[in-house]
Amino acid sequence: MKLTTFFLKKEKHIGLLINDYVVDFDLAAKRMRIPSFPRDMKEFLEMGSVAMNNARVVHEKAVELLSQGKQSNYLFPVKSVKLWAPVDKPEKIICIGQNYIDHCREQGVEPPERPIVFAKFWNTLNGPSEPVLLPGVSDKIDYEAELAFVIGKRGRNISIDQAMKYVAGYMVLNDITARDIQKSDGQWVRGKSCDTFAPCGPSLVTKDEIKDPHLLKISLKLNGKVMQESSTSNLIFKIPFLIEYLSKSMTLQPGDIVSTGTPPGVGFARKPPVFLKAGDVIETFIENIGCLKNKIK
Repeated sequence: MKLTTFFLKKEKHIGLLINDYVVDFDLAAKRMRIPSFPRDMKEFLEMGSVAMNNARVVHEKAVELLSQGKQSNYLFPVKSVKLWAPVDKPEKIICIGQNYIDHCREQGVEPPERPIVFAKFWNTLNGPSEPVLLPGVSDKIDYEAELAFVIGKRGRNISIDQAMKYVAGYMVLNDITARDIQKSDGQWVRGKSCDTFAPCGPSLVTKDEIKDPHLLKISLKLNGKVMQESSTSNLIFKIPFLIEYLSKSMTLQPGDIVSTGTPPGVGFARKPPVFLKAGDVIETFIENIGCLKNKIK
């Protein structure tokens, strides 16, 4: 399933993305006489298997209707809504730096011995088609295509062999970065946390849809030109290891976002460097998950 958060007439809803339609969980529940859903994805994930099973019931019926060319009051064309960050109120946004072997090579640095962990804040979250805003305090804004996974249930001290049981699903995330701020601050948080600096989505693809998250093509285009192109097979620290590593020091909660790092081709490492400017369009793609298309303003 592809779980989504969207706005309809300025009201936030959660539901499903099915081809060119979104399904409103709240309206579907009333129509099908099943328990109602929360209107927040974090709360949905906290409900666990109960919410997921109800969502599968809705998904099955919606697919049946669409295959027959029928409509319902809980089906809306994607063009009529605004897709938003699938999880827009996570407790944590955890990011991993220098986690692709080919990205380390392009910088001329040795692969890290342990994960480089930093954070982004809520204010960075942005929709899959929404503009990324230049902050005005930096002229070296860079892009970073990344695979993000979302935690599905609470856990601490999770073993590597049990780790994937704690994953709800996957999404595309662009870890936009103000490189000059990142460098001058001596740590990364402020340069990574400007408003709108984490467009993500276009949906949260549940883990049963992805056979192996470490065998996915990942790429980014800037104004139609391919800038990043790699595979998640090049991740240094894989998802189970990251879950075990992080959960040794912090409790992971439903809705927590973990972004796994970016492949080579980032702007600051190019010769000459390439930085984002107003009017640019960036397309961030991961195989079997989807594509973000954001304009720089």
